[in-house]
Amino acid sequence: MNFEFTEEQLMLQKMVRDFAGNEVAKHAYKIDKEESFPYEAWKKAGELGLLGITAPEEYGGSGLGIIETCIVAEELAAVCTSTCATIMHQSGLVIDNFMRHATEEQKEKYLPRLCSGELIGCLAMTEPNAGSDVLSMQMRAEKTEDGYILNGTKTFITNGPVADFALVYAKTSPEKGAKGISVFFIEDGTPGFKKGKKFEKMGWRGSPTGELIFENCFIPKENLVGEEDKGINILMAGLDSERVVMGVQGVGIATGALNASLKYAQEREQFGKSISKFQMIQDKFATMYTKIEAGRALAYKGASLIENEKTEGIARLAAATKLFGADVAMEVTTEAVQIFGGYGYMKEFPVERYMRDAKLMQIGGGTSEIQKHIIAKALLSN
Repeated sequence: MNFEFTEEQLMLQKMVRDFAGNEVAKHAYKIDKEESFPYEAWKKAGELGLLGITAPEEYGGSGLGIIETCIVAEELAAVCTSTCATIMHQSGLVIDNFMRHATEEQKEKYLPRLCSGELIGCLAMTEPNAGSDVLSMQMRAEKTEDGYILNGTKTFITNGPVADFALVYAKTSPEKGAKGISVFFIEDGTPGFKKGKKFEKMGWRGSPTGELIFENCFIPKENLVGEEDKGINILMAGLDSERVVMGVQGVGIATGALNASLKYAQEREQFGKSISKFQMIQDKFATMYTKIEAGRALAYKGASLIENEKTEGIARLAAATKLFGADVAMEVTTEAVQIFGGYGYMKEFPVERYMRDAKLMQIGGGTSEIQKHIIAKALLSN
């Protein structure tokens, strides 16, 4: 399998790397400290076509695929995970899901505004009692003559506190269980819809996370995305892509931590020489690099299979990609803090932020334990 990027993909990589280095990096510390949304980078990302990376050009997107999405995720995560998370949530979850399942009228009305960044979107599945077991969601959408009435609470919603547009999963036929879920879009300001608590987090602090609350919230039937009671198909359709992208995002975090560590180790002197000369430090670098390369190869293999619609075994491979990428991020960033020593524990240097950000990779988008369950179940079913 050839993992070489095309000339166009290399140009994209350079463009995103320059954007990350010149625009994203200078705000990374501030948005983490203040827990503020990266508005400046967001606007620029819209101008560069990164928010609608997979959306067709006629709607303001870039018309690219999952390999390009992975390139964007890796480059952004290497500089600022929070900015990466907000952009990937918009492009890979909100826009991609909406684009694939919305009607032409819905797409014409909302996709251009989502791709430009005029509208900040969020995808709402998780509930207080439905996390790993998301299909047990309790939020109800009761059908009326001309629409639906929504009641329930969503939690841990990325971009939720600042969202203008939400894709919301709710049960239209609770008696059908997982086969009774539907998807709706809701605009901010709709009566009965309000934003609840904004969470203060350990990491991803520049990517706001919060609650969405629905109390007798009426939405017209035109707000249904796809078919009624077929929301499970929308939910499952994007999971493999999401896991692959999250896996490469973990690789990006680890790469950022390795790069910072290499620079620091060559500048820091102890016992009369650069600490990069010590074998124990070199051992760390060799291990960090090897894990990063392995994670990257796994991620782009998964992306290539999805791009070429090779579905056999992709679910377990995608789960393995996220599992391994998350572990690589956690292990490499932990070693980076160790290399920095006491300075690594200080917010003046980026590695402590990388380490805090890395932890969520083992939790969000399906915990590492869930990924192991998926892999083992697939292996045992053969």
